[in-house]
Amino acid sequence: MAADLIWNAIVHEHRRRSLLGFVLMLTQAFFYNAIFFTYALVLTRFYSVPEKDVGGYLLPFALGNVLGPLLLGHLFDTIGRKQMITITYGLAGILLALTAWLFYAGLLTAQTQTMAWTIIFFIASAAASSAYLTVSEIFPLEIRAFAIAIFYAIGTLAGGVGAPLLFGWIIGTGSTTALFIGYLIGAALMIFGALTEAWIGVPAERRSLEHIAAPLSSRGL
Repeated sequence: MAADLIWNAIVHEHRRRSLLGFVLMLTQAFFYNAIFFTYALVLTRFYSVPEKDVGGYLLPFALGNVLGPLLLGHLFDTIGRKQMITITYGLAGILLALTAWLFYAGLLTAQTQTMAWTIIFFIASAAASSAYLTVSEIFPLEIRAFAIAIFYAIGTLAGGVGAPLLFGWIIGTGSTTALFIGYLIGAALMIFGALTEAWIGVPAERRSLEHIAAPLSSRGL
């Protein structure tokens, strides 16, 4: 398919959906990677957990990530894509902001921090999965794989690379205030993603992919 047709579909014809996909992928990538790839550093530096014991703390955290999409996934079809994406993004952001405050106030231990983030990522993992689901179904059939590749690359660049670097630097400073602010940024981004979904989200549940976005071939392109 000609590059100009793909460009026109993504940038012009479906620009609101492109904005939605960009926001959902970027915000969840930043949120997810900022915490997941720096969690071990938080445990060892701020909670003095021995490095040999870090794996035990990561196990429930990883379990929450697995169970979230498994147990919440069906709700995206029964309750609705738009409602559930808004809820999971918004709730993940609110809970992170609350946990960040508890951390800043010195009210958490390594165990309660792990429990809090396990709950957060039970919800956030379902939110992250919904971002990939959204991008995979809201564009015409011929360009869905291309759209996923584009938004995944952008999200990984901004969140998968930028967030660990930023939070690694923050943790290196040893400042709880800086880390608190960093977590608030991640929380705000997820809430922004929720608001964007509420604004321009696509109610794609129980609809055929052709009805969500008509194939380009059906219009003689």
